[in-house]
Amino acid sequence: MEKVLVTGGAGYLASFLIKNLLERGYVVHATLRSLSDDAKVGLLKGLAHSQTRLHLFEADIYNSNDFEVAVQGCAFVFHLATPLQHYDNNTRYKNTSEAAVDGVKMIAESCMRCKTVKKLIYTASVMAAAPLKGDGSGYMDVFDETCWSPLNLTYQIYSDYINSKTLAEKEVLKYNGHGLEVVSLACALVGGETIQSFLSGSMNFLIAQATNDKTLYKGLREMEDLDSKVPIAHVQDVIEAHIFGMENSDMNGRYLVASDFLKSAEIASLIQKHYPEIIIPQEFIEDTKRETKWGSRKLEDLGFEYKFDADKIIYDTIAFAKRLGAI
Repeated sequence: MEKVLVTGGAGYLASFLIKNLLERGYVVHATLRSLSDDAKVGLLKGLAHSQTRLHLFEADIYNSNDFEVAVQGCAFVFHLATPLQHYDNNTRYKNTSEAAVDGVKMIAESCMRCKTVKKLIYTASVMAAAPLKGDGSGYMDVFDETCWSPLNLTYQIYSDYINSKTLAEKEVLKYNGHGLEVVSLACALVGGETIQSFLSGSMNFLIAQATNDKTLYKGLREMEDLDSKVPIAHVQDVIEAHIFGMENSDMNGRYLVASDFLKSAEIASLIQKHYPEIIIPQEFIEDTKRETKWGSRKLEDLGFEYKFDADKIIYDTIAFAKRLGAI
């Protein structure tokens, strides 16, 4: 079976992806910033088949020498590590955007130098795909792969993240068809479950109304204000989309990954439908009345099928949060 590399191996999506790749027989190389981090190493080494088919590498994704050791012999590279995980104010970069762009350039160029890599799959974000009109007058009628977030938006929670993900995705897509095949997956707010011992950031945002957390709810509403509604997806569908992007030879370029596109008020309704014992104060339920339509079918047109709808995503996320004692 072919070898694949996953960067940021202990992250929410990356660890779930590694689990699935190992179960399907792939040999997996995974990078971590430090192999002395017992919790992260233990998470990955505890996966089925890890003793025989998982190889961990200590690597700074901004150091090409580290990365090129890890990528040797790999046919596919999944780049999931983000500047939020790897950037700090003591590095050579002025900000997260500069770090993110340099990171994807280094990885893409290392893939090109390594003659075995067939495809680079980059984990992007719908936060980089806002359906905002260029003149700032409102939202476009349809949300699809042609949408790009304007730079330097003033969002209290997300501004740096939006800029870095937008610039990094545009940069990595420049390599597609120019010495490297690139798939960019602009992923929705992800829920469902995790193999980590704590809720991911995206899961916390998704259940902010159930936990009555004002800061997290503000983040959810900022996402809604950016994208006009909230794109969501189950983690299992997101991981399947990554593997589909690797295995489908016809797939390259940019794809939005979301099974549902709904208002935050509709998320609250689904929480209350499945968990009527959860009280959501009115201040956490604001109906925007926006009617932007989801217009992307690029993944489905290639044969991909989402298995989880909004009902199941919300149900599973709350159920998992309850098991962890977060609700």
